[in-house]
Amino acid sequence: MKYPRILLFFFLFTSPIAHVAHAQLLTQEELKNDLSFLDDLLQKHSSYQGLNGYDYQKDFENFLDQTSSLGIAPEDFGLFLAKTIGKIGDRHASVRGYDLPESLYFPFTFAPFGEKVLVLQYNKDSKMYLPWDESYPYLKAIHHIELEELLPQVLPEEILAPKSSYRLRALRELRDIETVFFKMGRKVPNPIQVTVENENGLEKTIEVTLADTKGKAYLWDERFGDGHFFLSEEDYANPAIVHDFFKLDRDIAYIQLTEMLSKEDSPLFFTYLNDFMKNIKDSKALIIDVRNNGGGTRDLIQELAGYLIHPDSIYVVNIAKQRTDGVLNSEQVESLHGRYLVSRGELDSLEKKEVDKFMHTFRPMYRLDEVRYSDYYYYLFNGYKLSQNKYYYNRPVYILANERTFSAASVLVSTLKNLPNVTIVGQTTDGSSGNSMRFELPHSQLRIKLSTMVSFQKDGSILDGIGTKPDLEIPRSLDQVFGTEDHQLQKLKELILHSHPTK
Repeated sequence: MKYPRILLFFFLFTSPIAHVAHAQLLTQEELKNDLSFLDDLLQKHSSYQGLNGYDYQKDFENFLDQTSSLGIAPEDFGLFLAKTIGKIGDRHASVRGYDLPESLYFPFTFAPFGEKVLVLQYNKDSKMYLPWDESYPYLKAIHHIELEELLPQVLPEEILAPKSSYRLRALRELRDIETVFFKMGRKVPNPIQVTVENENGLEKTIEVTLADTKGKAYLWDERFGDGHFFLSEEDYANPAIVHDFFKLDRDIAYIQLTEMLSKEDSPLFFTYLNDFMKNIKDSKALIIDVRNNGGGTRDLIQELAGYLIHPDSIYVVNIAKQRTDGVLNSEQVESLHGRYLVSRGELDSLEKKEVDKFMHTFRPMYRLDEVRYSDYYYYLFNGYKLSQNKYYYNRPVYILANERTFSAASVLVSTLKNLPNVTIVGQTTDGSSGNSMRFELPHSQLRIKLSTMVSFQKDGSILDGIGTKPDLEIPRSLDQVFGTEDHQLQKLKELILHSHPTK
């Protein structure tokens, strides 16, 4: 965070947490050493630094120049690093180990609805969200800061997320308004003025008394009303729970994937998946729902591909380069193999032929030098190999995704897009694929996570910050925002039934 010297001095000794942190200030020498350590990490290991033209070293220098000789609180340093690393464009990167003030909250929450923002309250009895003010349901400004000016400051550490993903995440974060104001370098007023508007654009400004932890609003979250989220490893060993992820309704098969589970840790889920697929051969269509799926492993992609790829087909669906200063070591190769990424030398003759054909027309958005990155590693769908003990599901397949489809779940969407019979539906994913490493800074002890792999989609774009667009966009309805219906799923089923009526 860039503060002028006078402002920084004032902030450190007048903010509520500065007095607590005063004895723990990081000295300029400690900051310099930690930044030097991090600079070395970024230069040696970060796969994304430098690709988008952002010069983090200049911000490092400015930060040191503007820091008081008395030092700086760990939370200010952590926030600066989070903002800085966020500009690199690495969606798996993070900074942990510092605390921000978090004691004052809005008594309501926020949700996106088209271009507008709904102000909502949660009804614990009905387990639904309702308008906080039915006559003025939309947010216009907070503390006289227009929403479109405010939102980019809410989650600066995620500023390069796909636009719709960032907007959704930032709106959820607005409830924690004290934290948001701290990131802006301000002390939150209490009460605070909030401007809302009605359907016709008529505004009114009201004073809202902020709540403490007990009175804070439930975050708007579609996962809260869905019992398939927030499960433990033991839950995935329970047949009664696992069975409910698979449904057949009016000859439409439906699989909900809330996590990208590993085959080793969740064998029962994979058993049910294969049993389900064997029983839906004559269904009209298959929906694979990865909305709000935050990722995990690629095992489910590989398992499903055995049914979705024709045995005579081979496709290159994802390619990547690993950050390295030399030959990849065995640990790095094993990590790539864990993502089903292999070198050209590991392919058979038919696969090599397909790779060569693919690379002839492949145009990556970034040309990565051969000194700092490995050769390409390829993720292939080889139908002959994948279909062993399976069958080809020659029916329409719909992948239902949204702005919170992340990491391996976004890889699922990207790898299946544009394949025969497959249609991507919903909203653009929060794409990311990074092969992360974790480090700790020596003095501040902040924990840093950085991606070490650049992952490309078939069209040459990276996943991070771009995501994968749907072939068919289906936005949320108002009732879906309120939690009274799953409009996206129901709309998709209606479209399927219309396209494939019952005989």
